[in-house]
Amino acid sequence: MKRLFALWYARNLEFVRDRASLSWNLAFPLLLIFGFAFAFGNGQPDQYRVGVISQPIAKIADKDSFTNFSEIKHIEFISYDNQKSALEKLKQHQLDLVIAPSIDKYWINQQSAKGYLIEKILLSEVKSPIQQGQVDSEPIRYVDWVLPGVIGMNMMFSGLFGIGYVIVRYRKNGVLKRLKATPLSSLEFISAQILSRLFIQLSTSLFIAVSCIHILDLKMNGSYLLLFLMMFCGSLSLISVGLMMASRSSSEEFAGGILNLVSWPMMFLSGVWFSIDNAHPALQTLAQLLPLTHLVSGLRDIMLESANLTTLLPNIFTLLLITSCCIAISAYRFSWGEQ
Repeated sequence: MKRLFALWYARNLEFVRDRASLSWNLAFPLLLIFGFAFAFGNGQPDQYRVGVISQPIAKIADKDSFTNFSEIKHIEFISYDNQKSALEKLKQHQLDLVIAPSIDKYWINQQSAKGYLIEKILLSEVKSPIQQGQVDSEPIRYVDWVLPGVIGMNMMFSGLFGIGYVIVRYRKNGVLKRLKATPLSSLEFISAQILSRLFIQLSTSLFIAVSCIHILDLKMNGSYLLLFLMMFCGSLSLISVGLMMASRSSSEEFAGGILNLVSWPMMFLSGVWFSIDNAHPALQTLAQLLPLTHLVSGLRDIMLESANLTTLLPNIFTLLLITSCCIAISAYRFSWGEQ
């Protein structure tokens, strides 16, 4: 019993003395809970989503024809600067109705059950005749919508933990010190790690995507070449983030905390499982800084909307910019030994 207690005490003391690990074990769950409370703490979401074209939300009630409609509960009104972007959301079943108060017109999706109901509510409340416009597109199943997110999530965990955690273990076990005695430079070592992980990630991600598309008959409306390009850019970006996180740490517990701190918020804020359109505007802005957001968005645009290269350029440019910054920081801060 004495020996058992001595080992128990020694292990606990070792953990407490590792200040970085102790801090992350306490801070990470608190940050996660506070983040969720901030993002999604506004109560039950509205049941219907209505896009409003070129009109501030507060001024909808100024139009006589929409006065009563704007006061109905459980309807979320979202402002759009142009008609095209609003109708695209309507086609994707992300909006139930689109209205243009300035011209007394509305649009519905003929294939949307919620659109049918919200149209009935609208027509029962308007005070004057309004024009109807229609779009027609098949509803996107949740499994079709979530597949790009699952692929992106898998690439994220593979990129962050598959390379970051390994490098920390190499440093802790002295492998990097032995490599330092060779003519190998830090940039060469980092490049080799990136290329190895890139090959593994692209192979597994393409296999998962192709298997799900053909076996489960999921949507793939775009080009496989563009799909590969987006996966390539996304993999590079996520791998480079993992490298940056592991460039100096020699504690596996601390590295695990850092990687979890990066990966979990990224998974929930990047639209992997659900849209964050109802989240706080500050978090929506933050999401645009995350590489997984642009990867998942690009994959969805290709697979569901048959996006072309021009449409994908903003996502690709952002991913390559993140990659360049993270690799430069990793090469500059990289340490062969324990700190």
